[in-house]
Amino acid sequence: DAMVPQAELVRVRIAPSPTGPLHMGLVRTALFNWLFARQHNGTFVLRIEDTDKERSEKRFETEILEGFSWLGLDWDEGPEIKSLEYKGSYGPYRQSERIEIYKKYIQKLLKGKRAYHCYCTKEEFEAERQAMLAQGLPPKYSGHCRDITLPPAGKSPQVIRFRIPETIVAFKDIIRGKVQFDANLFGDIIIAKSEEEPLYNFAAVVDDFEMNISHVIRGEDHISNTPKQILLQKALDFREVAYAHVPLILNPDRSKLSKRYTETSLLEYRSRGYLPEAIVNFLALLGWHPEGDNEVFALSDLIKKFDLRRVQKGGAVFNQEKLDWLNKEHLKNLSNEEIVNALLLFFKARGIETPKELLRKIVSA
Repeated sequence: DAMVPQAELVRVRIAPSPTGPLHMGLVRTALFNWLFARQHNGTFVLRIEDTDKERSEKRFETEILEGFSWLGLDWDEGPEIKSLEYKGSYGPYRQSERIEIYKKYIQKLLKGKRAYHCYCTKEEFEAERQAMLAQGLPPKYSGHCRDITLPPAGKSPQVIRFRIPETIVAFKDIIRGKVQFDANLFGDIIIAKSEEEPLYNFAAVVDDFEMNISHVIRGEDHISNTPKQILLQKALDFREVAYAHVPLILNPDRSKLSKRYTETSLLEYRSRGYLPEAIVNFLALLGWHPEGDNEVFALSDLIKKFDLRRVQKGGAVFNQEKLDWLNKEHLKNLSNEEIVNALLLFFKARGIETPKELLRKIVSA
Protein backbone atom coordinates (compact mmCIF):
# COMPACT_ATOMS: atom_id res chain seq x y z
CA ASP A 1 0.00 0.00 0.00
CA ALA A 2 1.69 3.19 -1.21
CA MET A 3 -0.04 5.24 1.52
CA VAL A 4 1.68 3.30 4.30
CA PRO A 5 5.36 2.28 4.06
CA GLN A 6 5.82 -1.25 5.41
CA ALA A 7 7.96 -0.20 8.37
CA GLU A 8 5.55 2.52 9.48
CA LEU A 9 2.97 2.03 12.19
CA VAL A 10 -0.35 3.72 11.50
CA ARG A 11 -1.44 6.04 14.30
CA VAL A 12 -4.35 8.38 13.58
CA ARG A 13 -6.33 10.69 15.83
CA ILE A 14 -9.64 12.45 16.17
CA ALA A 15 -9.30 15.62 18.23
CA PRO A 16 -12.70 17.17 19.02
CA SER A 17 -13.22 20.31 21.09
CA PRO A 18 -15.85 19.86 23.83
CA THR A 19 -17.46 23.22 23.04
CA GLY A 20 -20.76 22.02 21.54
CA PRO A 21 -22.86 18.99 20.59
CA LEU A 22 -21.25 16.09 18.70
CA HIS A 23 -22.26 16.79 15.08
CA MET A 24 -22.29 14.67 11.93
CA GLY A 25 -19.26 16.32 10.26
CA LEU A 26 -16.98 15.44 13.15
CA VAL A 27 -18.39 11.92 13.38
CA ARG A 28 -17.76 11.35 9.65
CA THR A 29 -14.11 12.43 10.10
CA ALA A 30 -13.80 10.13 13.12
CA LEU A 31 -15.23 7.24 11.09
CA PHE A 32 -12.72 7.73 8.23
CA ASN A 33 -9.85 7.79 10.77
CA TRP A 34 -11.20 4.71 12.57
CA LEU A 35 -11.61 2.72 9.34
CA PHE A 36 -8.08 3.64 8.19
CA ALA A 37 -6.63 2.53 11.54
CA ARG A 38 -8.54 -0.75 11.57
CA GLN A 39 -7.53 -1.56 7.97
CA HIS A 40 -3.83 -1.17 8.75
CA ASN A 41 -3.84 -2.75 12.23
CA GLY A 42 -3.12 0.77 13.47
CA THR A 43 -4.04 2.83 16.53
CA PHE A 44 -7.03 5.18 16.78
CA VAL A 45 -6.36 7.96 19.32
CA LEU A 46 -9.06 10.14 20.87
CA ARG A 47 -7.65 13.49 22.03
CA ILE A 48 -9.77 16.18 23.68
CA GLU A 49 -8.77 19.69 22.56
CA ASP A 50 -10.03 21.68 25.54
CA THR A 51 -7.58 24.58 25.70
CA ASP A 52 -10.53 26.97 25.20
CA LYS A 53 -11.36 27.10 28.91
CA GLU A 54 -14.31 29.48 28.56
CA ARG A 55 -16.24 27.38 26.03
CA SER A 56 -15.19 23.82 26.94
CA GLU A 57 -17.75 21.89 28.99
CA LYS A 58 -17.57 18.45 30.58
CA ARG A 59 -21.06 17.53 29.31
CA PHE A 60 -19.90 17.93 25.71
CA GLU A 61 -16.86 15.71 26.35
CA THR A 62 -19.20 13.07 27.83
CA GLU A 63 -21.43 13.35 24.74
CA ILE A 64 -18.43 12.82 22.42
CA LEU A 65 -17.37 9.66 24.27
CA GLU A 66 -20.95 8.36 24.41
CA GLY A 67 -21.59 9.05 20.72
CA PHE A 68 -18.46 7.30 19.46
CA SER A 69 -19.16 4.32 21.72
CA TRP A 70 -22.76 4.05 20.47
CA LEU A 71 -21.53 3.86 16.87
CA GLY A 72 -18.91 1.23 17.71
CA LEU A 73 -15.95 3.56 17.03
CA ASP A 74 -13.82 2.30 19.89
CA TRP A 75 -10.61 4.18 20.57
CA ASP A 76 -7.31 2.52 21.48
CA GLU A 77 -5.94 5.46 23.45
CA GLY A 78 -7.74 8.36 25.08
CA PRO A 79 -10.08 9.19 27.93
CA GLU A 80 -12.25 6.27 29.02
CA ILE A 81 -16.03 6.58 29.30
CA LYS A 82 -16.57 5.26 32.82
CA SER A 83 -13.44 6.06 34.77
CA LEU A 84 -12.05 8.74 32.41
CA GLU A 85 -8.61 7.34 33.27
CA TYR A 86 -5.81 7.27 30.74
CA LYS A 87 -4.91 4.28 28.66
CA GLY A 88 -1.71 3.93 26.66
CA SER A 89 1.69 5.56 27.00
CA TYR A 90 1.15 8.84 25.17
CA GLY A 91 -1.26 10.54 27.61
CA PRO A 92 -2.63 12.62 29.04
CA TYR A 93 -5.23 12.93 26.29
CA ARG A 94 -6.78 16.25 27.28
CA GLN A 95 -4.89 19.33 26.11
CA SER A 96 -5.74 21.15 29.35
CA GLU A 97 -3.51 18.59 31.11
CA ARG A 98 -0.60 18.98 28.67
CA ILE A 99 0.30 22.64 29.31
CA GLU A 100 3.83 21.88 30.60
CA ILE A 101 4.57 19.96 27.38
CA TYR A 102 3.53 22.93 25.20
CA LYS A 103 5.46 25.35 27.42
CA LYS A 104 8.69 23.41 26.80
CA TYR A 105 8.33 23.75 23.02
CA ILE A 106 7.24 27.40 23.14
CA GLN A 107 10.38 28.18 25.16
CA LYS A 108 12.45 26.27 22.59
CA LEU A 109 11.09 28.46 19.77
CA LEU A 110 11.59 31.66 21.78
CA LYS A 111 15.15 30.69 22.71
CA GLY A 112 15.97 29.84 19.09
CA LYS A 113 14.51 33.18 17.90
CA ARG A 114 11.90 31.28 15.85
CA ALA A 115 9.14 32.93 17.90
CA TYR A 116 8.86 36.25 19.72
CA HIS A 117 6.64 38.20 22.09
CA CYS A 118 4.33 40.65 20.32
CA TYR A 119 3.27 43.82 22.13
CA CYS A 120 0.73 45.06 19.57
CA THR A 121 -2.77 45.40 21.03
CA LYS A 122 -5.87 44.04 19.31
CA GLU A 123 -6.86 47.60 18.45
CA GLU A 124 -3.49 48.34 16.85
CA PHE A 125 -3.59 45.12 14.84
CA GLU A 126 -7.17 45.81 13.70
CA ALA A 127 -6.23 49.32 12.54
CA GLU A 128 -3.29 47.82 10.59
CA ARG A 129 -5.60 45.18 9.09
CA GLN A 130 -8.15 47.77 7.94
CA ALA A 131 -5.39 49.90 6.36
CA MET A 132 -4.16 46.89 4.34
CA LEU A 133 -7.70 46.03 3.24
CA ALA A 134 -8.21 49.64 2.11
CA GLN A 135 -5.12 49.28 -0.10
CA GLY A 136 -6.49 46.05 -1.58
CA LEU A 137 -3.82 43.96 0.14
CA PRO A 138 -4.44 40.64 1.91
CA PRO A 139 -4.46 41.45 5.65
CA LYS A 140 -1.56 40.03 7.64
CA TYR A 141 0.61 41.04 10.57
CA SER A 142 3.31 43.50 9.45
CA GLY A 143 6.03 42.09 11.71
CA HIS A 144 6.15 45.25 13.82
CA CYS A 145 7.54 43.45 16.92
CA ARG A 146 9.76 40.98 15.03
CA ASP A 147 13.08 42.63 15.83
CA ILE A 148 12.32 44.34 19.15
CA THR A 149 15.09 43.61 21.66
CA LEU A 150 13.69 45.54 24.63
CA PRO A 151 10.01 45.61 25.69
CA PRO A 152 8.36 48.93 24.69
CA ALA A 153 7.87 51.25 27.68
CA GLY A 154 4.53 50.77 29.39
CA LYS A 155 3.57 47.76 27.25
CA SER A 156 3.24 44.10 28.18
CA PRO A 157 3.35 41.10 25.82
CA GLN A 158 -0.03 40.41 24.18
CA VAL A 159 0.71 37.17 22.30
CA ILE A 160 3.57 34.96 21.07
CA ARG A 161 4.13 34.90 17.31
CA PHE A 162 5.98 32.41 15.12
CA ARG A 163 8.35 33.79 12.48
CA ILE A 164 6.99 32.59 9.15
CA PRO A 165 9.89 32.16 6.69
CA GLU A 166 9.57 33.45 3.13
CA THR A 167 9.01 30.20 1.31
CA ILE A 168 6.60 28.06 -0.70
CA VAL A 169 5.15 25.19 1.33
CA ALA A 170 4.18 22.13 -0.71
CA PHE A 171 2.84 18.79 0.47
CA LYS A 172 1.22 15.73 -1.06
CA ASP A 173 -2.32 15.19 0.13
CA ILE A 174 -3.55 11.57 -0.08
CA ILE A 175 -6.92 12.76 -1.44
CA ARG A 176 -6.03 15.98 -3.30
CA GLY A 177 -2.55 15.32 -4.65
CA LYS A 178 0.04 18.12 -4.58
CA VAL A 179 -1.02 21.24 -2.65
CA GLN A 180 1.11 24.34 -2.21
CA PHE A 181 0.90 27.68 -0.42
CA ASP A 182 2.93 30.90 -0.50
CA ALA A 183 3.91 31.46 3.14
CA ASN A 184 4.59 35.16 2.40
CA LEU A 185 0.82 35.70 2.52
CA PHE A 186 0.44 34.49 6.12
CA GLY A 187 2.36 37.01 8.19
CA ASP A 188 3.80 35.86 11.51
CA ILE A 189 1.07 33.73 13.06
CA ILE A 190 0.01 33.74 16.72
CA ILE A 191 0.87 30.41 18.36
CA ALA A 192 0.03 31.26 21.98
CA LYS A 193 -1.47 33.95 24.17
CA SER A 194 1.27 33.22 26.71
CA GLU A 195 3.61 30.33 27.53
CA GLU A 196 0.73 28.67 29.42
CA GLU A 197 -1.94 29.37 26.78
CA PRO A 198 -1.14 27.69 23.44
CA LEU A 199 -3.46 28.06 20.46
CA TYR A 200 -4.75 25.37 18.10
CA ASN A 201 -2.10 25.31 15.35
CA PHE A 202 0.76 25.03 17.83
CA ALA A 203 -0.85 22.59 20.29
CA ALA A 204 -1.97 20.25 17.49
CA VAL A 205 1.56 20.07 16.03
CA VAL A 206 3.12 19.29 19.42
CA ASP A 207 0.47 16.67 20.23
CA ASP A 208 0.78 14.94 16.86
CA PHE A 209 4.55 14.67 17.37
CA GLU A 210 4.40 13.62 21.04
CA MET A 211 1.66 11.06 20.30
CA ASN A 212 3.58 9.69 17.30
CA ILE A 213 0.71 10.36 14.87
CA SER A 214 1.51 9.10 11.35
CA HIS A 215 -1.54 10.32 9.35
CA VAL A 216 -3.74 13.38 9.90
CA ILE A 217 -7.15 12.80 8.28
CA ARG A 218 -9.42 15.83 8.73
CA GLY A 219 -11.90 18.15 7.04
CA GLU A 220 -10.83 20.35 4.13
CA ASP A 221 -11.66 23.44 6.21
CA HIS A 222 -8.29 22.73 7.90
CA ILE A 223 -6.28 22.72 4.68
CA SER A 224 -5.12 26.33 5.17
CA ASN A 225 -3.74 25.34 8.59
CA THR A 226 -1.56 22.60 7.11
CA PRO A 227 1.27 24.77 5.69
CA LYS A 228 1.51 26.67 9.00
CA GLN A 229 1.71 23.39 10.88
CA ILE A 230 4.34 22.03 8.48
CA LEU A 231 6.49 25.13 9.08
CA LEU A 232 6.14 24.66 12.85
CA GLN A 233 7.14 20.99 12.47
CA LYS A 234 10.29 22.01 10.61
CA ALA A 235 11.18 24.71 13.14
CA LEU A 236 10.88 22.18 15.98
CA ASP A 237 12.74 19.42 14.06
CA PHE A 238 9.65 17.20 14.12
CA ARG A 239 9.14 14.42 11.58
CA GLU A 240 6.56 14.99 8.83
CA VAL A 241 3.11 13.41 8.93
CA ALA A 242 0.92 12.39 5.99
CA TYR A 243 -2.20 14.48 5.34
CA ALA A 244 -5.61 13.68 3.88
CA HIS A 245 -8.29 16.38 3.73
CA VAL A 246 -11.82 15.05 3.30
CA PRO A 247 -14.54 17.09 1.53
CA LEU A 248 -17.04 19.27 3.34
CA ILE A 249 -20.62 18.08 3.77
CA LEU A 250 -23.10 20.15 1.71
CA ASN A 251 -26.82 20.85 1.59
CA PRO A 252 -28.81 19.22 -1.26
CA ASP A 253 -28.43 22.50 -3.24
CA ARG A 254 -24.62 22.14 -2.73
CA SER A 255 -24.37 25.16 -0.42
CA LYS A 256 -22.43 24.77 2.83
CA LEU A 257 -24.31 22.45 5.18
CA SER A 258 -26.94 24.35 7.15
CA LYS A 259 -27.14 24.53 10.92
CA ARG A 260 -30.22 22.31 10.69
CA TYR A 261 -27.82 19.40 10.13
CA THR A 262 -24.44 20.57 11.46
CA GLU A 263 -25.75 21.53 14.89
CA THR A 264 -28.04 18.53 15.25
CA SER A 265 -26.29 16.30 17.74
CA LEU A 266 -25.55 12.70 16.83
CA LEU A 267 -27.42 11.70 20.00
CA GLU A 268 -30.50 13.51 18.66
CA TYR A 269 -30.51 11.09 15.72
CA ARG A 270 -30.28 8.25 18.23
CA SER A 271 -33.31 9.55 20.13
CA ARG A 272 -35.28 9.72 16.86
CA GLY A 273 -34.78 5.99 16.38
CA TYR A 274 -31.97 5.84 13.84
CA LEU A 275 -29.79 2.74 14.12
CA PRO A 276 -26.04 3.18 14.69
CA GLU A 277 -25.40 0.84 11.74
CA ALA A 278 -27.41 3.13 9.45
CA ILE A 279 -25.63 6.30 10.61
CA VAL A 280 -22.19 4.71 10.10
CA ASN A 281 -23.21 3.44 6.64
CA PHE A 282 -24.63 6.84 5.66
CA LEU A 283 -21.57 8.79 6.85
CA ALA A 284 -19.16 6.43 5.08
CA LEU A 285 -20.92 7.22 1.78
CA LEU A 286 -20.61 10.98 2.34
CA GLY A 287 -17.62 11.61 0.10
CA TRP A 288 -16.57 8.01 -0.53
CA HIS A 289 -17.84 5.69 -3.27
CA PRO A 290 -17.32 1.93 -3.10
CA GLU A 291 -16.60 -0.20 -6.13
CA GLY A 292 -19.79 -1.87 -7.36
CA ASP A 293 -23.46 -0.98 -6.84
CA ASN A 294 -24.03 -2.15 -3.27
CA GLU A 295 -24.53 0.69 -0.78
CA VAL A 296 -25.63 -1.21 2.33
CA PHE A 297 -22.62 -1.99 4.53
CA ALA A 298 -22.06 -3.15 8.08
CA LEU A 299 -19.09 -1.69 9.97
CA SER A 300 -17.14 -4.93 9.38
CA ASP A 301 -17.80 -4.62 5.60
CA LEU A 302 -16.56 -1.04 5.59
CA ILE A 303 -13.24 -2.06 7.14
CA LYS A 304 -12.68 -4.36 4.15
CA LYS A 305 -14.05 -2.04 1.43
CA PHE A 306 -13.13 1.53 2.48
CA ASP A 307 -10.30 3.15 0.54
CA LEU A 308 -9.07 6.64 1.44
CA ARG A 309 -7.87 7.15 -2.14
CA ARG A 310 -11.46 6.76 -3.39
CA VAL A 311 -12.64 9.70 -1.28
CA GLN A 312 -13.78 12.49 -3.60
CA LYS A 313 -12.31 16.00 -3.67
CA GLY A 314 -15.65 17.81 -4.09
CA GLY A 315 -18.26 18.37 -1.40
CA ALA A 316 -20.53 15.53 -0.24
CA VAL A 317 -24.29 16.16 -0.21
CA PHE A 318 -26.26 15.38 2.97
CA ASN A 319 -29.32 13.51 1.72
CA GLN A 320 -31.94 12.91 4.42
CA GLU A 321 -33.90 10.52 2.20
CA LYS A 322 -30.77 8.39 1.76
CA LEU A 323 -30.29 8.22 5.54
CA ASP A 324 -33.93 7.17 6.00
CA TRP A 325 -33.61 4.52 3.28
CA LEU A 326 -30.42 3.10 4.83
CA ASN A 327 -32.11 3.01 8.23
CA LYS A 328 -34.94 0.96 6.68
CA GLU A 329 -32.45 -1.41 5.01
CA HIS A 330 -30.58 -1.99 8.27
CA LEU A 331 -33.86 -2.53 10.12
CA LYS A 332 -34.63 -5.32 7.65
CA ASN A 333 -31.42 -7.05 8.69
CA LEU A 334 -32.33 -7.12 12.37
CA SER A 335 -33.96 -10.12 14.00
CA ASN A 336 -37.32 -9.64 15.72
CA GLU A 337 -35.58 -9.81 19.10
CA GLU A 338 -33.08 -7.09 18.09
CA ILE A 339 -35.92 -4.82 16.95
CA VAL A 340 -37.78 -5.42 20.23
CA ASN A 341 -34.65 -4.52 22.25
CA ALA A 342 -34.12 -1.36 20.18
CA LEU A 343 -37.77 -0.36 20.68
CA LEU A 344 -37.54 -0.93 24.43
CA LEU A 345 -34.68 1.59 24.60
CA PHE A 346 -36.57 3.98 22.32
CA PHE A 347 -39.68 3.89 24.55
CA LYS A 348 -37.69 3.97 27.79
CA ALA A 349 -36.00 7.21 26.69
CA ARG A 350 -39.52 8.70 26.44
CA GLY A 351 -40.65 7.40 29.80
CA ILE A 352 -43.01 4.83 28.24
CA GLU A 353 -43.15 1.45 29.95
CA THR A 354 -43.94 -1.27 27.38
CA PRO A 355 -44.34 -5.01 28.14
CA LYS A 356 -41.66 -6.90 26.19
CA GLU A 357 -44.03 -9.76 25.32
CA LEU A 358 -46.54 -7.34 23.76
CA LEU A 359 -43.75 -5.78 21.66
CA ARG A 360 -42.65 -9.25 20.50
CA LYS A 361 -46.15 -9.95 19.20
CA ILE A 362 -46.45 -6.58 17.44
CA VAL A 363 -43.03 -6.89 15.77
CA SER A 364 -43.60 -10.44 14.54
CA ALA A 365 -47.01 -9.41 13.17
